[in-house]
Amino acid sequence: MRIQVRRTGGFAGIQREAEVDTSGRADAQEWRALADRALAAAPDAPAAGVPDGFHYEITVDGRTVHTADPRLTEAQRELVSRVLKEGA
Repeated sequence: MRIQVRRTGGFAGIQREAEVDTSGRADAQEWRALADRALAAAPDAPAAGVPDGFHYEITVDGRTVHTADPRLTEAQRELVSRVLKEGA
């Protein structure tokens, strides 16, 4: 499974992107469960954010959802954090 995150906005307006490929990872099932929870909670339309807040584009195996601070669910927040930390 391929998980991509793009974060835009914020005070400085700096874009950050990262990607994790879970194929062959020992924790692949954990990533799958987290990604499933994050996508299930996504609204149909992009969420409106707040001034100087971050906007997120989360793509899992070709399915893309959009969300923004402060409207991320706990699963989305955890997934974004892990991908930006561990991804390349």
